[in-house]
Amino acid sequence: MRLNLGCGTRKLEGWVNVDSSPGCNPDQLVDLEQLPWPWPDSSVEEVLLSHVLEHLGRTTELYLGILKELYRVCANGAKIVIIVPHPRHDFFLNDPTHVRPVTPEGLAHFSQKINRKWMSGGAANTPLGVYLGIDFDIVSSKHTLDEPWLGRAQRGQISQADLDQVVRQFNNVVAQTTIELKAVKGTK
Repeated sequence: MRLNLGCGTRKLEGWVNVDSSPGCNPDQLVDLEQLPWPWPDSSVEEVLLSHVLEHLGRTTELYLGILKELYRVCANGAKIVIIVPHPRHDFFLNDPTHVRPVTPEGLAHFSQKINRKWMSGGAANTPLGVYLGIDFDIVSSKHTLDEPWLGRAQRGQISQADLDQVVRQFNNVVAQTTIELKAVKGTK
């Protein structure tokens, strides 16, 4: 099964298109903040959360519950693609329905491999993957630049090092981030 969670009007053929709004006419009407989700354990091979996760989990407890449900329904090796607005872009800042920033660094807290590195090195990071019994490997992370930075990068007018610096320093450099995760089960 492939789930397009929070599909809105962006329906994908060959996927179960899920939304909480009846007006979107989804294949399944599901409020992702109502736990547990209606899908069986380890039944999902692929998940898309495009501009959805930043709207979910107003409380830490609810957000962690959503990540636990995502892990529960995913099969071992399931691909999860998360697309979110960058937390330092106006797209994120100006939408009153956004409840939390989602970053690759934040999702690293749910990787047991990364958790174990932190724990062995005495890092202060919270090993949520180990604590919650869930495990998502980060496969990739890609920023989509906004103008004028995209054009400058394409024309070779800014080095990668300088671009990395402006991303840390300024708003409205990165418009969105695409993060691919893989569910890891049964290999503890």
